[in-house]
Amino acid sequence: MKKLAPFLVILAGCCWATLGVFVRHLNSIGLESMQIVEIRSVLTVVGMFVVLGICRRDLLRVKGKDLWCFAGGGIVSVILFNYCYFQTIQRASLSVAAILLYTSPIFVLLLSVPLFGEKLTKKKLLCLAMAFVGCALASGVAGGMSLSAGTLLLGLGSGFGYGLYSIFSRYALQRGYHPITITAYIFLFGAVGGIPLTDFGQLTGVIAQPRHLLYLVIYTVVTTIIPYIAYTTGLQHVENGVAAVLACIEPVMATVFGIFFFSELPSLSGWAGIALVLAALTILNLQPKREKTEEIL
Repeated sequence: MKKLAPFLVILAGCCWATLGVFVRHLNSIGLESMQIVEIRSVLTVVGMFVVLGICRRDLLRVKGKDLWCFAGGGIVSVILFNYCYFQTIQRASLSVAAILLYTSPIFVLLLSVPLFGEKLTKKKLLCLAMAFVGCALASGVAGGMSLSAGTLLLGLGSGFGYGLYSIFSRYALQRGYHPITITAYIFLFGAVGGIPLTDFGQLTGVIAQPRHLLYLVIYTVVTTIIPYIAYTTGLQHVENGVAAVLACIEPVMATVFGIFFFSELPSLSGWAGIALVLAALTILNLQPKREKTEEIL
């Protein structure tokens, strides 16, 4: 299993990259962003709790005083991230949406300074600058492509929400919870928190059609259940920094899927932006344990 671990992480990234393809089809059959977010959360919760209830009931035990970790991850992170990401997919190409989503490590870096006492160094600031320029190039802001301020903010909002998942998950990990437990309960709170924001009337009509329900189940398995299990299993044998870099295959694969399914061929500046963002994330995630770069904060 140790030899397969890196490939499991890459598999997770490739699965997450298919989100855009699934979402566009779900939009075409009449589902809106929050409906897609809600049904994904509900099906994920049902699937994970059934499996854990049968195989690992011990992983379902949590303490009441720690529920805020899961609530924050589900209500603040999952709902914000998914809504903003799906809205970005509707307004821009898959590659643009994926690159803006992958500004999440930048937000994690900035939030980790005050929350966890991590140091902000010149090296990290350089990566921030590289990622910012890369996103500008990839999104078309610095090129010929027109991108509205609203779309850009939605894309950055998806990255911020995605980053919050890591923040709340870290708090839960520090309290001794298993990654699978964290994922299950975060999506549980995400499903509950999405109830008042979701139009279930239209959603019920779509689910009533067997072929649409089957598609939704496949969507949930491919974009959530498989990648989270694969990534968690891979983390048992791969260092966090290495796993983070391997998972950066997601925006690259999202671009490939955009080309293959929707003929969304990036411009030369778009390719340069993608390369710059990936380079920044690689440098950021592969830094040594003891940072030699001069500390800023």
